[in-house]
Amino acid sequence: MMILSYEYKLEPTPEQIAYIENTLDVCRSVWNFALQERKDWCKSRKSPVNACSIEHEYIMSVDEPFPKYHRQAKLLTNAKKEHEFLKSANAQVLQQTLRTLDRAWDDMKARGFGFPRFKNKYRMRSFVFPQLGKNPINNQSIKLPGLKEVKWRMSRPIPDGFVPRCARIVRKASGYFVMLSLQLNVDVPNPMPHGHPRGLDLGFDKFVATSDGEEIKRPRFLKNLQYKLKLLSRRLKNKQKGSSNRHKLNQKIARLHQRISDTRKDWHFKLAHHLCNGAGMLFVEDINFVSWQRGMFSNQSADAGFGQFVNILEWICFRRDVYFAKVNKDGTSQTCPNCGAHTGKKTLDIRSHNCNECGYTTTRDVAASQEVRNRGVSALGHSVLENVCGLDATGSIGHDILVGTGRSRKLAS
Repeated sequence: MMILSYEYKLEPTPEQIAYIENTLDVCRSVWNFALQERKDWCKSRKSPVNACSIEHEYIMSVDEPFPKYHRQAKLLTNAKKEHEFLKSANAQVLQQTLRTLDRAWDDMKARGFGFPRFKNKYRMRSFVFPQLGKNPINNQSIKLPGLKEVKWRMSRPIPDGFVPRCARIVRKASGYFVMLSLQLNVDVPNPMPHGHPRGLDLGFDKFVATSDGEEIKRPRFLKNLQYKLKLLSRRLKNKQKGSSNRHKLNQKIARLHQRISDTRKDWHFKLAHHLCNGAGMLFVEDINFVSWQRGMFSNQSADAGFGQFVNILEWICFRRDVYFAKVNKDGTSQTCPNCGAHTGKKTLDIRSHNCNECGYTTTRDVAASQEVRNRGVSALGHSVLENVCGLDATGSIGHDILVGTGRSRKLAS
């Protein structure tokens, strides 16, 4: 099954904008209440050793079960009978809000994410319609539950065969958008290794260096507008909280941040297409970019958006039938890509590669990208030969890969 997400700009009427804002307020209230309920339950099950209460130990009853999704959804249904405010929003939208909180809670425990945050009117920016009616889309408008027909800018057509399953309404600084989840009942296989291999090395000096010798400079998306952001932020602290002037200034800052984000994302897509040109295989280092944003170059890492770029690159490779893989990152700048000799650690100020064994000389980033390519090609050759051939083949690595790839494709077909 293949799922795509397409984003379109909405042009709602004032009445529809009021409905969207009211739905966001109701979702925010449901989120905060449900999160507070979970937080109170956790507090009632633990007590500091030096501050134990004399009168009682639990805020809740000992037999009170943990407020999971199904329990909170049932309590929400009962709460609608007493509060008319909850009836003004779509029931399925509120249920999806509880599901989102439940996923955030599970990710906190399983994946080490932070504690879910309470939402104010600026943090709650979207909600989901999990079901749409029949034929909800035409060139001029889209039918949404509660909103009826909303005008939109259909910037690109829906691909043939894809069916819209759900829609997310997103409020951004530049207006309201709808993100459609399109589904097609077909299994698309991942691209097979073929063609020209290309290794990539990401860094702060050069955003990306390829094994073909190309080096692309890192653009400064945030730095170009950082002075203007600082100026607006200084004005913001002098505005009274809750005032209309503070709200207008917040919108201005948000539009500036969205401009930076959109520019960065557009550049990432264009660069990903450029790197796929003429390549059949792309290899990158398997790096935890979250750790980069906790180091001394945290601002530069956040401005470059390496993690977003790698995700976009993987998607573009899938769309363009280019094989994508990650390789071990350890020691790529300490190994000579020509002879495989260890050249020793290099400090960040050393930007060239000079091998004492074979005399190979190039820039540091290009040498690292060539080592990434060698590791990717070597891993492909071993895995294909062991799984398909099952014999100790002889010859060059590139020849073995072509033979193994051809056999694997024939067996797969």
